[in-house]
Amino acid sequence: MKFPQLNRVIHRWGSLVITLPVLLVITTGIILQAKKVVPWVQPPSQKGSSAELALSFDRILEIAETVPEAEIKSWKDIDRLDVRPGKGMVKIRSKNRWEVQLDLKTGEILQTAYRRSDLIESLHDGSFFHERAKLWIFLPNGILLLIMCLTGIYLFILPYQVNWRRRRRKAAKTGRN
Repeated sequence: MKFPQLNRVIHRWGSLVITLPVLLVITTGIILQAKKVVPWVQPPSQKGSSAELALSFDRILEIAETVPEAEIKSWKDIDRLDVRPGKGMVKIRSKNRWEVQLDLKTGEILQTAYRRSDLIESLHDGSFFHERAKLWIFLPNGILLLIMCLTGIYLFILPYQVNWRRRRRKAAKTGRN
């Protein structure tokens, strides 16, 4: 099999193999690009009254436990704290993906909302399916996508290269006669 034919076969079958994972990565990537402007994806950060941190960790946990949607009973139910002194608030992300934003000084609950961006990110990188899916499915698909781009560029350039060679040969023949 000649290289151009092999290239077409690789391009055709490679595109079939990578279609679903690449569509998932593209779709979730587009959604993640808009996460700061679409509240459905990620709740907007609220502004607290002061950058002064007057709350203890125990008080933060105590306040978070009062939010039923977050289902926080102990520190084990909290995925992370995101302290934003510049905005005067702290985000408490529960393991069930609910986010509670508190004023750093007063402890007032500024907002409670469901945070979808972490779920979308896990779909985007493949970790949603299994931690090994990132390495054994999404990484090979990324490599195949690179190969698809390279073979696609080759397939795009090939007709121009063939025409260029034909013109050179024709010019060489007419120049000899």
